[in-house]
Amino acid sequence: MPKAKSKAQVGALHGFRSGLENVNARFLTEWKVKVEYEQYDLTYTKPATLHRYTPDFILPNGIIVETKGRFLTADRQKHILIKQQYPQLDLRFVFSNPNTRISKQSKTTYAIWCQSHGFQYAAKVIPTEWLDEPNDPVRKAALYQVLRQKPAKKGSK
Repeated sequence: MPKAKSKAQVGALHGFRSGLENVNARFLTEWKVKVEYEQYDLTYTKPATLHRYTPDFILPNGIIVETKGRFLTADRQKHILIKQQYPQLDLRFVFSNPNTRISKQSKTTYAIWCQSHGFQYAAKVIPTEWLDEPNDPVRKAALYQVLRQKPAKKGSK
Protein backbone atom coordinates (compact mmCIF):
# COMPACT_ATOMS: atom_id res chain seq x y z
CA MET A 1 0.00 0.00 0.00
CA PRO A 2 1.49 3.39 -0.97
CA LYS A 3 2.35 5.80 1.78
CA ALA A 4 -0.15 8.66 2.24
CA LYS A 5 1.05 12.01 0.95
CA SER A 6 1.55 14.87 3.36
CA LYS A 7 -0.45 18.08 3.01
CA ALA A 8 2.69 19.77 1.72
CA GLN A 9 3.16 17.09 -0.95
CA VAL A 10 -0.49 17.37 -2.04
CA GLY A 11 -0.18 21.16 -2.11
CA ALA A 12 2.97 20.94 -4.19
CA LEU A 13 1.10 18.80 -6.74
CA HIS A 14 -1.37 21.66 -7.16
CA GLY A 15 1.28 24.38 -7.28
CA PHE A 16 1.28 25.42 -3.63
CA ARG A 17 4.43 25.63 -1.57
CA SER A 18 2.96 24.52 1.72
CA GLY A 19 0.18 22.40 3.11
CA LEU A 20 -1.30 25.51 4.73
CA GLU A 21 -1.51 27.23 1.35
CA ASN A 22 -3.27 24.14 -0.02
CA VAL A 23 -5.79 24.11 2.86
CA ASN A 24 -6.58 27.78 2.33
CA ALA A 25 -6.83 27.36 -1.44
CA ARG A 26 -9.43 24.61 -0.95
CA PHE A 27 -11.30 26.81 1.53
CA LEU A 28 -11.38 29.68 -0.97
CA THR A 29 -12.51 27.33 -3.75
CA GLU A 30 -15.33 25.95 -1.60
CA TRP A 31 -16.50 29.47 -0.87
CA LYS A 32 -16.18 30.36 -4.58
CA VAL A 33 -13.75 33.19 -3.87
CA LYS A 34 -11.67 34.02 -6.94
CA VAL A 35 -8.12 34.85 -5.95
CA GLU A 36 -4.82 35.08 -7.75
CA TYR A 37 -2.13 32.87 -6.30
CA GLU A 38 1.46 34.17 -6.42
CA GLN A 39 0.92 36.14 -9.60
CA TYR A 40 2.72 39.28 -8.48
CA ASP A 41 5.75 40.37 -6.52
CA LEU A 42 7.12 43.60 -5.12
CA THR A 43 10.51 44.90 -4.26
CA TYR A 44 11.62 45.94 -0.80
CA THR A 45 14.83 46.95 0.86
CA LYS A 46 16.18 44.90 3.70
CA PRO A 47 16.98 47.12 6.66
CA ALA A 48 20.63 47.99 6.91
CA THR A 49 22.71 46.11 9.40
CA LEU A 50 25.45 47.82 11.33
CA HIS A 51 28.97 46.86 10.30
CA ARG A 52 32.39 47.99 11.48
CA TYR A 53 35.32 49.19 9.40
CA THR A 54 38.84 49.38 10.79
CA PRO A 55 41.11 51.67 8.73
CA ASP A 56 44.61 50.35 8.10
CA PHE A 57 46.36 53.69 8.70
CA ILE A 58 45.30 57.17 9.76
CA LEU A 59 47.89 59.76 8.84
CA PRO A 60 48.54 62.71 11.20
CA ASN A 61 46.86 65.04 8.67
CA GLY A 62 43.61 63.02 8.85
CA ILE A 63 43.94 60.98 5.65
CA ILE A 64 42.73 57.38 5.96
CA VAL A 65 44.87 54.91 4.01
CA GLU A 66 43.62 51.45 3.14
CA THR A 67 46.20 49.02 1.75
CA LYS A 68 44.95 46.32 -0.59
CA GLY A 69 46.45 43.36 -2.35
CA ARG A 70 43.16 41.88 -3.50
CA PHE A 71 40.21 44.25 -3.86
CA LEU A 72 37.14 42.04 -3.76
CA THR A 73 33.56 43.01 -4.57
CA ALA A 74 32.62 43.10 -0.89
CA ASP A 75 35.51 45.51 -0.20
CA ARG A 76 34.52 47.77 -3.07
CA GLN A 77 30.88 47.83 -1.93
CA LYS A 78 31.95 48.54 1.65
CA HIS A 79 34.07 51.52 0.66
CA ILE A 80 31.34 52.96 -1.53
CA LEU A 81 28.93 52.74 1.43
CA ILE A 82 31.48 54.37 3.74
CA LYS A 83 32.02 57.19 1.23
CA GLN A 84 28.25 57.70 0.88
CA GLN A 85 27.67 57.70 4.64
CA TYR A 86 30.76 59.73 5.56
CA PRO A 87 31.54 61.98 2.56
CA GLN A 88 33.67 64.28 4.73
CA LEU A 89 36.30 61.53 5.27
CA ASP A 90 39.37 61.37 3.04
CA LEU A 91 39.81 57.67 2.31
CA ARG A 92 42.59 56.62 -0.07
CA PHE A 93 43.99 53.32 -1.30
CA VAL A 94 47.45 51.87 -1.75
CA PHE A 95 47.37 48.80 -3.99
CA SER A 96 50.10 46.25 -4.53
CA ASN A 97 49.17 46.60 -8.22
CA PRO A 98 46.55 49.21 -9.21
CA ASN A 99 46.48 47.79 -12.75
CA THR A 100 44.95 44.51 -11.58
CA ARG A 101 41.51 43.88 -13.04
CA ILE A 102 38.60 43.73 -10.61
CA SER A 103 37.66 40.37 -12.18
CA LYS A 104 38.88 38.17 -15.02
CA GLN A 105 35.93 39.19 -17.17
CA SER A 106 36.21 42.93 -16.53
CA LYS A 107 38.39 45.50 -18.23
CA THR A 108 38.08 47.70 -15.14
CA THR A 109 41.24 47.86 -13.04
CA TYR A 110 41.53 48.89 -9.40
CA ALA A 111 42.85 52.25 -10.64
CA ILE A 112 39.91 52.80 -13.00
CA TRP A 113 37.48 51.81 -10.25
CA CYS A 114 39.05 54.38 -7.88
CA GLN A 115 38.93 57.11 -10.51
CA SER A 116 35.29 56.39 -11.33
CA HIS A 117 34.30 56.46 -7.65
CA GLY A 118 36.34 59.49 -6.59
CA PHE A 119 39.05 57.76 -4.55
CA GLN A 120 42.73 58.66 -4.69
CA TYR A 121 45.10 55.71 -4.97
CA ALA A 122 48.77 54.82 -5.21
CA ALA A 123 50.94 51.81 -5.95
CA LYS A 124 52.98 49.87 -3.37
CA VAL A 125 53.66 52.57 -0.73
CA ILE A 126 52.00 55.68 0.64
CA PRO A 127 53.22 58.62 -1.48
CA THR A 128 55.25 61.24 0.37
CA GLU A 129 52.91 63.83 -1.16
CA TRP A 130 50.10 62.42 1.00
CA LEU A 131 52.31 62.68 4.07
CA ASP A 132 53.26 66.25 3.18
CA GLU A 133 49.67 67.44 2.74
CA PRO A 134 48.86 70.07 5.35
CA ASN A 135 46.88 69.22 8.41
CA ASP A 136 43.22 69.84 7.58
CA PRO A 137 41.28 70.67 10.77
CA VAL A 138 37.93 70.02 9.05
CA ARG A 139 39.08 66.61 7.83
CA LYS A 140 40.47 65.69 11.25
CA ALA A 141 37.35 66.90 13.07
CA ALA A 142 35.18 64.80 10.75
CA LEU A 143 37.43 61.82 11.29
CA TYR A 144 37.32 61.94 15.06
CA GLN A 145 33.56 62.47 15.11
CA VAL A 146 32.97 59.05 13.53
CA LEU A 147 35.85 56.95 14.85
CA ARG A 148 35.69 55.11 18.12
CA GLN A 149 38.61 53.65 20.04
CA LYS A 150 38.71 49.89 19.70
CA PRO A 151 38.91 47.97 22.96
CA ALA A 152 42.36 46.59 23.75
CA LYS A 153 42.98 43.05 22.56
CA LYS A 154 43.12 40.40 25.24
CA GLY A 155 46.64 39.80 26.43
CA SER A 156 47.99 43.13 25.17
CA LYS A 157 49.26 45.84 27.47
